[in-house]
Amino acid sequence: MSRTRQAVVLVGHGGIPKDCPGELVMRLKRLESQRRATGAPPSIEELELDRQIRHWPRTPESDPYRSGLEGLAARWRPRLNGVLFALAYNEYCAPTLEKAVEEVIAAGAGQVTVVSTMFTPGGSHSEIEIPATLATLRIRHPGTHLQYAWPFDLDLVAGMLTRHVRPFLESG
Repeated sequence: MSRTRQAVVLVGHGGIPKDCPGELVMRLKRLESQRRATGAPPSIEELELDRQIRHWPRTPESDPYRSGLEGLAARWRPRLNGVLFALAYNEYCAPTLEKAVEEVIAAGAGQVTVVSTMFTPGGSHSEIEIPATLATLRIRHPGTHLQYAWPFDLDLVAGMLTRHVRPFLESG
């Protein structure tokens, strides 16, 4: 298979479904915190809780964040002129960024651009976790060009927000 196609992976934060038991999330967060404090790899229990929460059944009512990201993707995908496209979530939802990137590479992408919905600097997801995942994937796929379209140009973001809010200011 030729690996000349381009792909875009849109990665959002991810949300906890409203009907997911809170004790599952609390246990996962506790295990993540302990792991980060010690530098240990994820335990089997942490991996299983993460899998269970990411694959929890979802509806637009139980996970409006996921529905919102899917809505954005549905509006953006046609504007990319046939570029391979995938959605990913940093936490709580499937697929993971790693899985989404692996899928577009398997579909023939030789260049993958990852873009986050997290616009502002200072967040651990956009500044640490996503780049770390991409570093791992670059080692695993040395023939694939993986790039991260981040940080955002804050002037462009401010312009988009200005255009969005203008009708509200003019109507008030």
